[in-house]
Amino acid sequence: MSAVTVAAVGDLVLDEPDPAFYLAAASPVLAAADVAVGHLEVPHSDTDVQASTDVPAPAADPGAVKELAVAGFDAVSLAGNHIADAGPGGLLDTVRHCRDAGLATAGAERNLAEARRPAILTRNGLRIGLLSYNCVGPRDSWAASQKPGAAYVKVLTHYELDSATPGGPPTVYTFTAPESQRQMEGDIAALRREADVVLVALHKGIGHTPAVLADYEVPLAHAAIDAGADVVLGHHAHIMRGIEFYRGRPIFHGLGNFATVTRALTPDGDSEERAAWARRRVEMFGFSPDPAMPAYPFHPESRNTAIALCRFEGRELVSAGFVPCWIDDDARPVPQGRTDTGERVAAYIEDITKRAGFSTTFRWDGDHVAVAPGTDQKDLP
Repeated sequence: MSAVTVAAVGDLVLDEPDPAFYLAAASPVLAAADVAVGHLEVPHSDTDVQASTDVPAPAADPGAVKELAVAGFDAVSLAGNHIADAGPGGLLDTVRHCRDAGLATAGAERNLAEARRPAILTRNGLRIGLLSYNCVGPRDSWAASQKPGAAYVKVLTHYELDSATPGGPPTVYTFTAPESQRQMEGDIAALRREADVVLVALHKGIGHTPAVLADYEVPLAHAAIDAGADVVLGHHAHIMRGIEFYRGRPIFHGLGNFATVTRALTPDGDSEERAAWARRRVEMFGFSPDPAMPAYPFHPESRNTAIALCRFEGRELVSAGFVPCWIDDDARPVPQGRTDTGERVAAYIEDITKRAGFSTTFRWDGDHVAVAPGTDQKDLP
């Protein structure tokens, strides 16, 4: 029976010189997989347009995407909150540069119908399909029938004031808009009919916050699996999330940062938005970046990261796990194996998994960690 190994990582931001430097340590693991997938967080274009209504992510060097292919990546998901930050032209440039480099893309295109189409790769006679959806906005980044943008699942936020104190702290509830979720489910079901392995990438979650999952995240991931997904790959929060099993299928709720280098979040004299973000980051998330790592403006716990690994024989998932990685002082994700650092990263991922309420089991298997369903009923097929 034909077999494939799929490797997956979280956010990729290559907005510093020499992108190959940041990918080199992880390249052997990525290249060894039959299919390696990452999430390309920012546009790659020569344009100087900045169209974001939030903290703008300036377009990165188009040449950087070639280094992703050289490092072993085969496909990238594009549906995210920054993909349209350089306007429609920057988005379409990104798609073109990725495909010119030999990378399959999913999640962003000239219109919504095209953004919802899967990337499909064939390896060892098996068809591996990838769908990609942005769950966090901004709405300006969403594709429409005649507008370039990202495929999306609309998530609603409700604030409930539980006491008679106007302006007091509310309880926050989040949930998906039913018609939007049904659209995603239809896409997955259609891909299930033509692919042997179905991967669904969801740009979701609460940024820069350890362990916590928003209300909508687990039901949405379950819905993706109910519709036919074999693996759900989460990213956006720029920090790892726990690993869940549902109906025997793995959900990587957040794969955190990978090669994620940029100075776009560093305050400068020209951007009021960046200065405001630096102040808000401390207020909202309680941290300031390490000044010794100016190109890595993220939570200190985000240096714990991983390469997810899933092996399939035909349509059957036979194993799931991850290679622990540590983002070193040069902001490079470095695979660890069963070293002291690798043990520490694996323990961190196991801890945040338990804190999220998942019964997933962890055990070392050579240089990677194998994960499997626990005894909780929701983990069982």
